[in-house]
Amino acid sequence: MNCKLYNEILSRQDPEQAVNLSRFFKTDKGQYGEGDKFLGIKVPVTREVVKQCWKETTFDDLEACISSEYHEIRLAALLTLVQIFKQAKKDKASQKRCVAFYLAHTEFINNWDLVDLSCYELLGTWLLDKDRTLLYDLARDGKTLWEQRIGMVSTMQFLRHGQLDDTYDIADIFLAKPQPLHDLLQKAVGWLLREAGKRDEQRLKCWLSTRYKTMPRTMLRYAIEKFSDEERKKFM
Repeated sequence: MNCKLYNEILSRQDPEQAVNLSRFFKTDKGQYGEGDKFLGIKVPVTREVVKQCWKETTFDDLEACISSEYHEIRLAALLTLVQIFKQAKKDKASQKRCVAFYLAHTEFINNWDLVDLSCYELLGTWLLDKDRTLLYDLARDGKTLWEQRIGMVSTMQFLRHGQLDDTYDIADIFLAKPQPLHDLLQKAVGWLLREAGKRDEQRLKCWLSTRYKTMPRTMLRYAIEKFSDEERKKFM
C-alpha cells in the first residue's frame, strides 16, 4: 500500500508481543474484542510513527488505515486524525471534516483504547462551545458499547474545562439502562464520575447519595476510588 503511515506501522510489528496484546484486549470467542488482530506494537511506538507521518497523511490514507484488520493501524489512523484536528486550530472547516470522518467510522473504533485515546481529544474539544446532544444520543442509543462509551468518555474534555454537568447527566442515562450494564461501560462511567469528583468532591457525594444503592457495583467502586476508606465502606 502506498501509504507511509500504514507501512511504517506494519514495519514495527512484533509477533511475540502480538500474542500478549491479543490476550490483553480479549480477542477470544465471546470476548469483547473477539476476532481483532494485533501486530504487537505498543502505544508509545504508534505515537512515534504518527509524529513522523501525520503531515503526509491524507484522508484517503486515513480511510485505508481506519478500516484495517489490524488494531494498531486503526489506532494510528485515529491518533493521526486527532493530530490533524489539533493542528487545524482556527480552521473550523478542517476540524469539522475531522469530526465528520470520526463519526462516519465508529464501526472501526471497536475497543476501549481506540475510544479513550481519541474521543475526548476530538469530539470533546469540538463540542466545548457547541450543543452536546450528539453525546447524549450516542450514550443512549449507540449501536455498540463502543459508541455508547464514546458518549461518556468524551465528557473528559468538559471536565478539564470545569464543566461538570454533562458528565453527571450522561451518567444518569447509563443508570437508566437495563441492567446488567456491560463491565466496560460501568468502568467508563465510574472513571468519569471519579474525575468529576476531583473537581468538586462534595457534588459527587451529593449525586451518589441518591443513587449509590442501585448503582452497578463496578461503576460505584470506580467512582469512589479517591474517597477515604471510611467513606468507601459507607457507600459500598
